[in-house]
Amino acid sequence: MSISFLEFINNLIQNPFLLVVSVLTLGVMFVNGWTDAPNAIATCVSTRSIEPKKAILMAAICDFFGVLIMTYFSKAVAQTIYNMVDFGDNANNAVIALCAALLAIVAWSILAWFYGIPTSESHALIAGISGAAIAIQKGINGINFSEWIKVIYGLVLSTLMGLVLGYIVVKIIVLICKNIQRQKTEKFFRIGQIFGGASMAFMHGAQDGQKFIGVFMLGLFLANGYTNVTEFIIPTWLMILCSVIIGIGVSIGGNKIIKKVGMGMVKMEKYQGFAADTAGALCLLISSLFGIPVSTTHTKTTAIMGVGAAKRISSVNWGIVKEMILAWILTFPGCGILGYLFANVFIKIF
Repeated sequence: MSISFLEFINNLIQNPFLLVVSVLTLGVMFVNGWTDAPNAIATCVSTRSIEPKKAILMAAICDFFGVLIMTYFSKAVAQTIYNMVDFGDNANNAVIALCAALLAIVAWSILAWFYGIPTSESHALIAGISGAAIAIQKGINGINFSEWIKVIYGLVLSTLMGLVLGYIVVKIIVLICKNIQRQKTEKFFRIGQIFGGASMAFMHGAQDGQKFIGVFMLGLFLANGYTNVTEFIIPTWLMILCSVIIGIGVSIGGNKIIKKVGMGMVKMEKYQGFAADTAGALCLLISSLFGIPVSTTHTKTTAIMGVGAAKRISSVNWGIVKEMILAWILTFPGCGILGYLFANVFIKIF
């Protein structure tokens, strides 16, 4: 099932529920670009390979094309997010619960950004809509565990693969360059860092863009009274719209998060930043191709940990790592509870 742009605009004018859920979904996409995407360029900015303003512009462009191109090749991540929860057969209550979940996600994300904590928008999205689905179904029947298990796979995969690939890639680079003077490699790794940051931004769009497209399609169908749609075609206009919104969010940047991820956790040289970006981008590419929703924040930061640990364990600022891990752990219950509470309140009010 799909919908043309003209049909969408006509429905938007006539259906206030669709207007509200569309605005909220686009708002969450914007916040994602604003708070989550800075992780992609944190290392290339911290190693001074590229100026912050140029890095933000580069990330906005690459995020745009990441959403657009990857969705053309595979919609697996969007399909996983779409099928992950069941809001029941009452379309009116379902769309109210979805709106509540989206507001919970925005509230949680802004709070994390305010404190400069690189919390995962992906985890917040999954937790928020899961909490709302449990509220409306009054139990775990709101969760489709055959799809939700992919989230668990993603948590394990992004942690282990980020750490291992970060460690391996930097070790390979050190081995290749051990007999080459540092000055001769500086230019290569500076340029490599820029490409690495661009790759991370592209894959951020490929992963996170699809997650929000899946939610947008869910809201689109629920607002029009369709509660049993299981297969859908993602229209090109929606890919472009999501790409633009995330790109605008990225362009605003997030200096607090860039400093914490790129500078606070591990003091990196250019070759280490290149290794972290390469490892993170590879992990995201593999996950996207297999339809596993992973956190770009989680993947990038674990890759940085792997790179830092390859030099020596003490080179990693474990205080900041603990703070990030605490934020990741709290996101699922925290945002899930917010989604659950908001959904119950909204259904009683509306």
